[in-house]
Amino acid sequence: MTTDTALLSLEGISKSFGRVVVATELDLAVRSGEALGIVGPNGAGKSSLFSMISGDLRPDSGAVWLDGAEVTGATAHARTRAGIGRTYQVPRPFEHLTVFENVLVCCHQGARLRGRDAWQSASRVLERTGLEPYANEQAGRLGLLQRKRLEMARALGTGPKLLLLDEVAGGLTEPEVAELVEVVRQLRADGLAIVWIEHVVHALVKTVDRMICLAGGRLVADGSPLDVLADPEVRELYLGGGPETDAPSEEDR
Repeated sequence: MTTDTALLSLEGISKSFGRVVVATELDLAVRSGEALGIVGPNGAGKSSLFSMISGDLRPDSGAVWLDGAEVTGATAHARTRAGIGRTYQVPRPFEHLTVFENVLVCCHQGARLRGRDAWQSASRVLERTGLEPYANEQAGRLGLLQRKRLEMARALGTGPKLLLLDEVAGGLTEPEVAELVEVVRQLRADGLAIVWIEHVVHALVKTVDRMICLAGGRLVADGSPLDVLADPEVRELYLGGGPETDAPSEEDR
């Protein structure tokens, strides 16, 4: 693994909880500006992988590198300040604060901005995520789509080099997924590196450059989205191989 050419590098990451293995000698690299999608069955180790990248979970062995510096022993807070922003499957806003205040807190604590700089940054984040009309809404009163957007906005408020999206399309209607995809595509167009775990596979196909499939804590496939989805092992492990799970066509891009 060449850490000098990748924004994020994982070297030989292994992790288990008793007999449950969530990562086995896993190597992975993500370049600056790259959009990577991750698919795999439930229990494949996808969210645990995110936790090892973000610092919420320590690997049993192996190393995590960010922008050429090893961060394996760094706390989640330190990794946030180093440039890793993360969302969670279940949004975690400060429900008693407004949407704007939620993002402002992240600009303060993650990006270490103060005063006018923090306010301007929070305003830009709300604009990028389509949350401007909800700026003064209390976060606890938002619907699911806007809560998902706010989860992304809070991560963006920290000023990340790398954005980790954990099933942000889950539970949304098709029109809502389409709206979210457009937000993510714009972030990608702005040059932000994105790693996105998602079961709504067509959202990934329309968004990412590259896809990997995890199963049993190991890397099953790595390549273009259509190639990975057409891989026989991926279809057997994750998609079931049936006719209704055929890989999307080029038109779905």
